[in-house]
Amino acid sequence: MLINFSNHPSSAWDKEQLKVANETYGDINDVTFPAISPEFSEIEITDLAQKYIKVILELKPVAVHIMGEMNFTHKCVNLLKMYGITCLASTTERNVIEEDRTKLSTFRFIQFREY
Repeated sequence: MLINFSNHPSSAWDKEQLKVANETYGDINDVTFPAISPEFSEIEITDLAQKYIKVILELKPVAVHIMGEMNFTHKCVNLLKMYGITCLASTTERNVIEEDRTKLSTFRFIQFREY
């Protein structure tokens, strides 16, 4: 099982990302990434990371796709790797169309990359 630990539910992933995730890791289970206040101390980040890692470990994932606030993500990746869990980021190609001072960005999934 792949845990998607991000603000982007797997139901909104493009077909290619879903295909690669399912073929490589099996089922996908979304765990919503928490809102991280810029006011949080390092201790609060650590405590929150430990809370979420406990939830994730109970799900017994093969891998965790984790994308979000950098300090919290870093802490979670380090904790998950201590338990032997593969941690992944998704890479995308950004395409931008500019028209009359308006930018439209689309993203095309390329691959999962290990932390």
